[in-house]
Amino acid sequence: MVVLDSGVMARADLTIAVDVATRTICAAVLRPVGTKAVDAALLLARTLVPEPMRSSWPVTLRMAASRIPHRQLLDADARMEQAAAKPVIVPDTVVIRRRQGVHLRCRKIRTCARWGISVQRARPRTPTDKAIVEATFSAINTLFCQHLAGYTGRDVSRRGERVEQAAVWTIPELQDLLDEWLLAGWQMRPHDALRDPFRPGKAISANDKYASPVAACGYLPLVRRGEDHLELLPVAWRAINDYGIRIAHRTYDTAELGPWRRQHSGHAGKRGLWEVHYDPYDLSQVFVRTDSGWITVPWVHLPLVSAPFADFTRAHARRLAAETGLNDTKRPPLPASWTRC
Repeated sequence: MVVLDSGVMARADLTIAVDVATRTICAAVLRPVGTKAVDAALLLARTLVPEPMRSSWPVTLRMAASRIPHRQLLDADARMEQAAAKPVIVPDTVVIRRRQGVHLRCRKIRTCARWGISVQRARPRTPTDKAIVEATFSAINTLFCQHLAGYTGRDVSRRGERVEQAAVWTIPELQDLLDEWLLAGWQMRPHDALRDPFRPGKAISANDKYASPVAACGYLPLVRRGEDHLELLPVAWRAINDYGIRIAHRTYDTAELGPWRRQHSGHAGKRGLWEVHYDPYDLSQVFVRTDSGWITVPWVHLPLVSAPFADFTRAHARRLAAETGLNDTKRPPLPASWTRC
């Protein structure tokens, strides 16, 4: 159980990407409720780039201090200089759940195609198609989750009393703990399915296993541009009006939108609307695709918000407003110091 920004206790969902060859957990994303398409997109985006070191992590978690051939990787990719001890893996094939939405599958397939990655769907009601992922979830539950405050267990018979009251971690705090544990606990821990071919009786870690193919085949970095990340975000088709762009009663505006206000986008199939990408975890800005490139458009009420503000946080605030009889669709007035561009 975690503590949401609103103070409500809720369960956390975990979405992971696991490399079959090395058992590396390439990426992991936590969120409070059912997984959204953006999580799968973020997994792919994080898998293809080095994990940057954070100021709170010890130097022993740096890639330079690990068994990973850091010097060889650094010669090919300068980003490894400040990287943490987690392999960077460009997958050949990605296996996804068949029950994932059509919009997720289409966007993920389109994105993977740009990077030469094939996509394979698991068969319905066939967990053996993703047996490694299921086994990894079980290991995470045993090695990480059960040691956290607010652990619920896999069913009510394994749950303590008043678990909700024991929850102390927020989603960002728990995500930071998980990211550090993946480096210090999972990647350096001997895995029973990984064996040294010259010493079959000895289990090796995910980082040790990664060092073998790098030594044999080398490493070719995949350079991901900033706009590649934007392509992975959800899309909303909107008009650019005099006041800007409106999504779910939120208004976004910037002076850079001037030449495109009240203009046809050229997409006849979308009735002339413009392609707007947004991040449900960060409502502070949206991204508009134009003929001259991407435009970052901030939320007009951003100066009023100092705490993290995600889509699920706003949805909960609207529910509270509706329960008290307030108009949950009414926009707050602009601050007196705000000057519209």
